[in-house]
Amino acid sequence: MIEPALNDNSMLAKLAKLTLGVAGAALVAVAVVEGWQVFARYVLNNSPSWTEPVALLSMSTAMFCGAAVGVRSNRHFGFFMFVEHASPIARRVLQLAAALIAVLVGGMFFLAGGRLVRESWDFPMAGAPLPQGTVYLPICIGGALIAIFALERLFILRGNPNRPESQRS
Repeated sequence: MIEPALNDNSMLAKLAKLTLGVAGAALVAVAVVEGWQVFARYVLNNSPSWTEPVALLSMSTAMFCGAAVGVRSNRHFGFFMFVEHASPIARRVLQLAAALIAVLVGGMFFLAGGRLVRESWDFPMAGAPLPQGTVYLPICIGGALIAIFALERLFILRGNPNRPESQRS
């Protein structure tokens, strides 16, 4: 299996590390916001309205950023069971197909998410002092990252798919 290493010094490796950090911070934000929601509701008897939309925004950020890093590390969008048991030619075809599908899906998320951001930016989000379009930013940005990391996979596969990661330039 070909995996771009997170510890290489390429620009995409640095972007993947940043994306992974954003995903982790978003997961922490979900926990903190939901913890505050429970405390405010049951202890203070005053449930804040902003916690649900912020938690949902944080959760979608974590999901899309995590999926993008998963694409780069070849842990997401793959036919892994088939690839492992396939002949070398079929393995290469499946790997290329998975990378191409990931590029297309990422591009679709980018375009559809961008359209949703653009069309809903002028409306206020219910419960939080943010534009409604911010809800769709993780879809747009995550889709772009998925497409970028899948394109990287295609370029790696275009070369020698059996080349060890340590020999990659």
